[in-house]
Amino acid sequence: MRAIWDEPRVVAPPGAAWWDRALVAGLVPVTVLEGLLRPDVVWPAWHIGWALACVLTLLWRPRRPLTMLLVGYATQTVAGVVPALVGEPYSVLNVTAVVLLLAYSLGRWASGRGVLAGTAFLLVVHLAREPLYASSGSSIGVGVGALLLPVAVGVAVRLWVRVQHRERDEIRNRERARLARDLHDTVAHHVTGILLQARAARVRAQNDPDGAAEALRGVEEAASRSLEDMRALVAVLREDDDGAQRAPTYGVSDIAGLADADATPAVVVSTTADLDGVAAAVGSALFRAAQEAVTNARRHAVEVTRVDVELTREADTMTLRVHDDGRTEVPRGRPPRRRARYGLAGMQERFALLGGRITAGPDPVGGWTVLAEAPTRVSARGDGQEVRA
Repeated sequence: MRAIWDEPRVVAPPGAAWWDRALVAGLVPVTVLEGLLRPDVVWPAWHIGWALACVLTLLWRPRRPLTMLLVGYATQTVAGVVPALVGEPYSVLNVTAVVLLLAYSLGRWASGRGVLAGTAFLLVVHLAREPLYASSGSSIGVGVGALLLPVAVGVAVRLWVRVQHRERDEIRNRERARLARDLHDTVAHHVTGILLQARAARVRAQNDPDGAAEALRGVEEAASRSLEDMRALVAVLREDDDGAQRAPTYGVSDIAGLADADATPAVVVSTTADLDGVAAAVGSALFRAAQEAVTNARRHAVEVTRVDVELTREADTMTLRVHDDGRTEVPRGRPPRRRARYGLAGMQERFALLGGRITAGPDPVGGWTVLAEAPTRVSARGDGQEVRA
């Protein structure tokens, strides 16, 4: 109870959703027709007015879940109780059943205190009004369950969405750390080369003016500081590695090494693209995507005999296509082919950081295709994303 009490409110999207607007637009004429055509409805204008007020609350239910629940259930109650108090037979328009959507919105969007307060309001009003309608004990119990069920469903959806967001955040952080490590390994290699060249130049520049030697010494010092700062930064990103030895960083030129004509299925690689000027981070992402696609084809494809890996380049865009000829219709008794959920999500995050994209799914011509695109060069933006230079 304490955990629910402290639960914060979920931030709802601005404005009314299109399905809520469509539902209201459709229910308004239905409300009028039901009030006019139902023979058991007393005071048609009375019921139509209150029912319309109840229906209109749908437009604000995500942003004001508790308030709209109070208004919606109160209007339904007033519409039925007042005629009953003066001796008229019980009648409530069926469209007021939209209060169940308001109960769902309470569990989905309201704060924990709002959920408890709204649920208590539902139960108190329901138990107080039903005897006025001469409802039986069993029907009252069924009504309690009908009111609590959408609230519980709303809470369950709320928790499920939270778990999905947490998983995506974990994938995003993991891929950013891997991307940073790959960038570090590549850039550190070049910086080390600069450092060695600067030292050699300083040794050979014995006949040059003192100013040239001093400039080279400054290059050496700057390269050393850059290397130390980069290692210190990436050391923080590598805290979750527990000191384990990492696999070497691969690039776009290593995709050709995935070819294996003697394996089952055979892997055929075509890398006719110009690989000059491809950023190391892009090359690493393309290699990892190709490697994972080939691995998934071997593990999950049905009756696959061949996997084709094609790497092409058009201007400043690299395109990777991995296609297998496996069956998309799974034989009876065999589990359906599944995507590597977290692997694909990680690749999507990595390519998004680089300004590219990756998709996977059944191919219209048969088999399964993974298609990845990324710019050859990337540059960092202030928001942490990567865009085409």
